[in-house]
Amino acid sequence: MTIDPGSLLGRTISSITPTDSKALAAAEDRQCQLTKPPGSLGLLEVIGCQLSAICGQVPPPVPTHPVLAVFAGDHGVYEQNITCWPQEVTVQMLINMCYGGASINALAPETGTQIWPVDIGLANGVPDAPGLRRLRVRSGTADFTQTSAMTREEAQRAIEVGIALADQAVAGGADVLLTGEVGLGNTTSASALIAAMTGTDPQLTTGRGAGSDDVMLQRKVDVVRRGIALHDPDPSDPLGVLAALGGLELAGMAGFMLGGAAHRVPVILDGVLSCSAALVATGLQPDLIGYLFAGHLGDEPGIKVALEALGLPALCDLELRLGEGSGALMALPIIRGAARVLRDMATFADAGVSGKVDE
Repeated sequence: MTIDPGSLLGRTISSITPTDSKALAAAEDRQCQLTKPPGSLGLLEVIGCQLSAICGQVPPPVPTHPVLAVFAGDHGVYEQNITCWPQEVTVQMLINMCYGGASINALAPETGTQIWPVDIGLANGVPDAPGLRRLRVRSGTADFTQTSAMTREEAQRAIEVGIALADQAVAGGADVLLTGEVGLGNTTSASALIAAMTGTDPQLTTGRGAGSDDVMLQRKVDVVRRGIALHDPDPSDPLGVLAALGGLELAGMAGFMLGGAAHRVPVILDGVLSCSAALVATGLQPDLIGYLFAGHLGDEPGIKVALEALGLPALCDLELRLGEGSGALMALPIIRGAARVLRDMATFADAGVSGKVDE
């Protein structure tokens, strides 16, 4: 894997460092002093300690300025009849978000999250709409059963779009980043990425996406198998895997994650699409993993494979399979709660409560 160290991607990768082990140890020590049996708050304790390790202080600040970037892209593999929806739905859904009509628009006010809709690779023209960011790298990917989805250069450019957006978000005050996407055919691409990056049989990574029946599901599995057989992707070259099988919106999310980690800002993954992008991003920079939180356990089988490979626990399981960032939004209050526990709970000494007696 060769990446120009002077490129935005190269500079970002080199600027990401491991999370702070001393802050992690101090946070774990504070958890043991709080007025509760150690471990009784389960994952909330783990999350709080990870937040401290990310920012390098105990207690960590409560994230108050979230930004959700929704990357939109189309897929050439759509031509293999792997979805029951027309491709123009991608544009329609993106515009719906811009005008406030999507699920994430309904969910975002609960946490004060800004939504940034991004055209990074739609196949068709997109009318003007409020807040739309036109950052298209190319007009959709190619059919990966016939050729590479995109060139390495295009894959890197799409990653760098995500990095630049993370830079802008943090410069504007964002202290937590959320990943989202929209794109017809993208679960097929994500299934292929997960299979290729983990060495898993596509039958175990490929799901129904937006409503495939049994016949279409088996067609998707076959499409993924054919794509992997054609390209024989090498997981030690994540950029090459992404170029061969990936989507522009998946690349954008990978860059958004890397950009967040470069600024020591936590990143919340959404569903299977985000998790496939995270496999690529952590392949490019393994230290990224310490900055990631898995928002939820979705219905797609590939997400379980990806999360196991990443070693990330899902923060909630609401049987979601929509995408867009909906699961990441639902996980944000959990992460805020974990930070508040470390910050606001009294210690045994503060409260005058007796600690555990050693036998």
